[in-house]
Amino acid sequence: MSNRSRGFSHERDLVRRLWDHGFAVIRAPASGSRARHVKYPDIVAIYHGKIVAMEVKTIKEERTIYVRREQVEKLQEFSRRAGATPFIAVKFVGSGEWFLIPLEKLAGSEGGTFKIPVETVKNSLRLKALISMIKGDKSILDYTMR
Repeated sequence: MSNRSRGFSHERDLVRRLWDHGFAVIRAPASGSRARHVKYPDIVAIYHGKIVAMEVKTIKEERTIYVRREQVEKLQEFSRRAGATPFIAVKFVGSGEWFLIPLEKLAGSEGGTFKIPVETVKNSLRLKALISMIKGDKSILDYTMR
């Protein structure tokens, strides 16, 4: 299976998890297509009018992640137009766990990219926590006051 196919497989895993929790979810991959001028993220999830937009990154080992500036700008523009909360969704392959990094946690980097250090990923919101917050089961304070 190619890296690209594995990436799509992980995106589908995230879509399925959100769908199973009652979200309406759309996976809209554009990488490799001719739709690069269109500004939409990898995944859009909606729950009772609350919208989350995600750019998905999967990596094999725990290391700093680099995100192209154009991907972040597309995510920001889509989120602005849709009233969505934007995140970079990260999965370390084999961990089974999704981490959600808000865009304000991205660090600038040389060469037109943003970087996300491993510590930032590990200290970020988990998927389960995001689902609980959006569904109103828990407050963000339940996750940040520990």
